[in-house]
Amino acid sequence: MQRPNAAQYAYGSAVVVLATAALLLLTGATGPPGIVLACLTGLVLGTVVAVTMPPGTRRVKTPDTTSVTSLPDAPSGAPAGTSAPAEVPGPVSAGR
Repeated sequence: MQRPNAAQYAYGSAVVVLATAALLLLTGATGPPGIVLACLTGLVLGTVVAVTMPPGTRRVKTPDTTSVTSLPDAPSGAPAGTSAPAEVPGPVSAGR
């Protein structure tokens, strides 16, 4: 079985909360057995929604092969075989 995706978690959780709240409001259950039954019903409905939801059809494109291109040793303006020193910026004053 495939792992659930984020949409399935979101829809399933929303159904659990909304179905449980609706059942509690519509039935007017105040005793523990009624509340437990409403909670279990909401949980079952949320699970059914999450499991029966179709998987995403959008595929993520990944490259078949990974090619690494090497960078030249020196910048185009420097003579071959030498490398230009890296410029390090100086400290920035706060301006106060």
